[in-house]
Amino acid sequence: MTTVAAPAEAAGKPDGSDGGQPVDMKPAESGQADLAEAAKIRYLQPEDTSFAKTVGNMLSIKIDGTEHPVVYVHCSFPHTNKRIYLSIRTFDNKELGMIRSLDDFPGETAELLEEQINIRYFCPEIIKVIKIKEEFGYSYWDTETTAGICRFTVRSGGGNAKLVGHNRLLVLDVDGNRFVIPDLERLTDKEYRMVEMCM
Repeated sequence: MTTVAAPAEAAGKPDGSDGGQPVDMKPAESGQADLAEAAKIRYLQPEDTSFAKTVGNMLSIKIDGTEHPVVYVHCSFPHTNKRIYLSIRTFDNKELGMIRSLDDFPGETAELLEEQINIRYFCPEIIKVIKIKEEFGYSYWDTETTAGICRFTVRSGGGNAKLVGHNRLLVLDVDGNRFVIPDLERLTDKEYRMVEMCM
């Protein structure tokens, strides 16, 4: 009968340690502390937060008496629910705080924020795909949308036409404009075949 000895490096103490020097846990603890700090979110409340429209139709905010002359509203879920978890950020993308829901704020404030959201996330729905032509790494779309007839160019690949939900397709053109097909199943067979080539 042959006996195989365990490799020396595999032999440890009964408590599972390797018999070496104690492991210094401070770096890991420090990293966890950094993560915890980064995860801290300040939720804005109507009691300490007020919004106003600037002369140039931008948005300003005052938090605890400190005013920030220009801020932007970023949606956490721009394609599914633009009324919850809204990040308020400065021009240099520093987050000042988060709004859990527009329902927490007075109607006038909610309308003001919604106006800014609609400007930032202007995204016409494509009602009808009239024609799509592909050429030299680009596709040229001729469509009817909720904003009227739109003709735009989409760079092929790179996720510029991608699903953002069940049967919901987001299309990003070369100028950064967004268009959406809310339900691919509502397209005619001819329309679907044209769109499918770009997905």
